Amino acid sequence: MNEPNPFLDPARQHELYGHASRLAGRTSALMSAKTSGHPVPETIVSLVQTHHARPDRLGVVLDIGCGRGTSSLALAEQLRPQRVVGLDAAPSLLAQARERAKELPDTTVDFVEGDFHDLPLPAGSCDVAVAAFCLYHSPQPKDVIAQIARILAPGGLAVLVTKGLDCYQEMDQLVAAAGLDPRAAKHESLYTAAHSGNLADLAASSLDVIAVLDEEHAFTFDGHDHTAQYLATNPKYDLAPGLYGNPGALAAILREFLPDQPLTTRSLITFVVAQPNEGQQP
Repeated sequence: MNEPNPFLDPARQHELYGHASRLAGRTSALMSAKTSGHPVPETIVSLVQTHHARPDRLGVVLDIGCGRGTSSLALAEQLRPQRVVGLDAAPSLLAQARERAKELPDTTVDFVEGDFHDLPLPAGSCDVAVAAFCLYHSPQPKDVIAQIARILAPGGLAVLVTKGLDCYQEMDQLVAAAGLDPRAAKHESLYTAAHSGNLADLAASSLDVIAVLDEEHAFTFDGHDHTAQYLATNPKYDLAPGLYGNPGALAAILREFLPDQPLTTRSLITFVVAQPNEGQQP
């Protein structure tokens, strides 16, 4: 019997996001390996500037699943809206986001705890809503998109971002070859609920899709130590007790079974831009 998808298993959410350092470590390892692909927050900003009728006069911008606040801060710095609201369900991530936002004293950025199935904002109150790398945490992402449609103002814009189902296949193959998880390549994708192949259709359930952008991102980890930093907090794999969160032990096993050499892996990133349905009233 297959294990529950970690991204859809409520019992694992504290493990994944209860400590901001775990997400920070995984993100840092991945970003330091990146060799191609534009920074996602910059692409989101560019899409808003291209497709919103008044990108220089925005009111409220909502960043759903804001995590540590990386996209929220980019939206605040580069779009200069009246207010940015970052929403997340993980208190530890929000605490770190608030610390990082202190570097922007002239911009109003608020971080609030909440459930994206019931967005705590009034109908028609947002000019822009961003949902990046979070919709696959919902077993019913259409319900989240319906909430986005509810809170968007007439003429508002949604930017939804996700990954392809088969991202990081080379990492799966490495983990299997080292014996860390022989079934690594057979596990269900973490992104089954909302992925590159279905995101536009999900958006179209409540919004009018106006643009879709696919971009391949490539990452080269420079050796087993670097790879282990990423693997140590990746929830996809069934690692032996004592290995999860322990990059040193993971690197030692990789070196024991495989030559220590760079690993290049890839990820498809999909951006969907959508607007409220014509004639929709908040």
